[in-house]
Amino acid sequence: MLDPNNNSKTALIAEINGLLADHFALYVKTKNFHWHVKGPRFRDLHLLFDEQAIEIRDQIDVIGERARKLGGDTITSVGMIAEHTQVKNQDSATLSAEDMVAELRDDNAKMVERLKAMKELAEQAGDNATDGLLDDWTDMAEERVWFLTSTLG
Repeated sequence: MLDPNNNSKTALIAEINGLLADHFALYVKTKNFHWHVKGPRFRDLHLLFDEQAIEIRDQIDVIGERARKLGGDTITSVGMIAEHTQVKNQDSATLSAEDMVAELRDDNAKMVERLKAMKELAEQAGDNATDGLLDDWTDMAEERVWFLTSTLG
């Protein structure tokens, strides 16, 4: 007998891997900005970016383990991160502080959209644990968006 949740679970695992890729990519971008921010707000932004990077980093293992608990595999390489992330690459070390804040705000807002869309996948798969985690992760991402938006004034 076929498991009616199999396709739903497979779709959820794929999206969890996308979320995992987003967290890896956003962590690296946020640390890039932490290291390279300049200007009169250096100290405040340097600390804010580091706080946000740590929060993002600390979610990575939980997200990866969620995919494994569902019986799936996780992303396994930098190439897979690049393939599955919605976070745009940023190689510049000379962006203005305002541009850094705006870019991180936009990336985090896109993550909020992804997280909210994942709720339906978790419900379809009957996965209450992931559903609950999505609420927590959404709240954290929304707080990052709020802080970054408020920083822009």
